[in-house]
Amino acid sequence: MTGVRPEQFAPIAIVSRNGVDESVHFGALVALNSDGSVAFSVGDPNVTIYPRSSTKPFQALAMVRAGLTLPPEQLALVCSSHNGETIHQETALKILASAGLDESALANTASHPWHAHSAHEAIRAGKPKSSLQMNCSGKHSGMVATCAINGWDVGTYLEQSHPLQVAITHVITELTGAEPVAIGTDGCGAPAHVVNLTGLARATRAIAVGDAGDAGNQIFAAMSGNPYMVGGDKRDVTTIVSGIPGLFAKDGAESVYVASMKDGRAVAMKISDGASRATPTVLLAALRRLGVDTSGVSPDIAEVVYGHGKPVGGVRAVGVEA
Repeated sequence: MTGVRPEQFAPIAIVSRNGVDESVHFGALVALNSDGSVAFSVGDPNVTIYPRSSTKPFQALAMVRAGLTLPPEQLALVCSSHNGETIHQETALKILASAGLDESALANTASHPWHAHSAHEAIRAGKPKSSLQMNCSGKHSGMVATCAINGWDVGTYLEQSHPLQVAITHVITELTGAEPVAIGTDGCGAPAHVVNLTGLARATRAIAVGDAGDAGNQIFAAMSGNPYMVGGDKRDVTTIVSGIPGLFAKDGAESVYVASMKDGRAVAMKISDGASRATPTVLLAALRRLGVDTSGVSPDIAEVVYGHGKPVGGVRAVGVEA
C-alpha cells in the first residue's frame, strides 16, 4: 500500500521536562546543497507523503502560468494557509473581485478563522462558519480567479479532471521529477498529491533558484516578501521567514515543512505522528546545518514546556545538528 511506514522514520526531536527527556518525535528530513545534491538526511529521504499545504506554491505556480496576475501580497495569500485575520479575508475578496467574482464562488470547506482571536470575534458576532474565513481561502480565490480568466467552469474547479487541476498536477510532476504516487482529497476539498520527500525538496528549490521560470520568481518574491500573508499573527512560518532574508517557506498539515534559500539550499521534512510542536525547532536546526544564519529569528518561536505555569523544559532537534 502506498504511504508511510514506521521504519522510514528516525528520532528527530526530543521534549524535556526539568532536565529529564519525556517524549520523542520521529520524522524524516532531507536537506539539499546549493547545487541540488543531498547534503544530509534523517530517516528515509524517499518516503512518499502528502505534503498537504506545502504544495500551495506549486499550485500557485500553475495558476500564474495560466494567466493569474496579482500584486505580490495577493499572490502570497494564494500560496498561504493564513490565519483568517481581517487582512487575510479582505485580500481574498480583492483576488475574487479582480476576476469579477465574490465569496459565493468559493467551494472550500467552511470554518471559522484559524487565528483564535479572530475566531472568537466571529463567534461573538454570531458570524457563521464560511469558506472565506477558512485558512485555504486565498488558494481557492486564486483557483476560481484563474478559472474565470481562462473561461473554465468555476463550479467544478475542485474535480481532478478539471483543466486547472490537470495543470497543477502537471506542474507538480515537472518540479518533483515524477508523477504523483496518488492523489487524494485535502481538508479544503482540493486534490492532494502524494510525492517523494526528496522530490518535494527539489520542487521547492526549483522555485527559489529560478528553474520554474518567471512565474516561480514571482511566487518566491511574493512569499519571501510578504510572510504575514503566508501565515499571520504568532505563526512560526511568518516568524521564520521574517527573520531570514532570502528564504521562502511553507508549512503543511500533519507536520510537513518545506523551505529554500534563493541560493538553492533547501529542506523538506515530515514529523511521523503529525504533531507540529517540533517542526520549527527541527527546521531551524536543519537550516543552521546548511550554513543558513538563523540568528534573526525571534526566540519566541521556541517551544517551551511548562510546569505549574513556569518554563521547565523545551524541544531540541536530534539527528539534524552537525
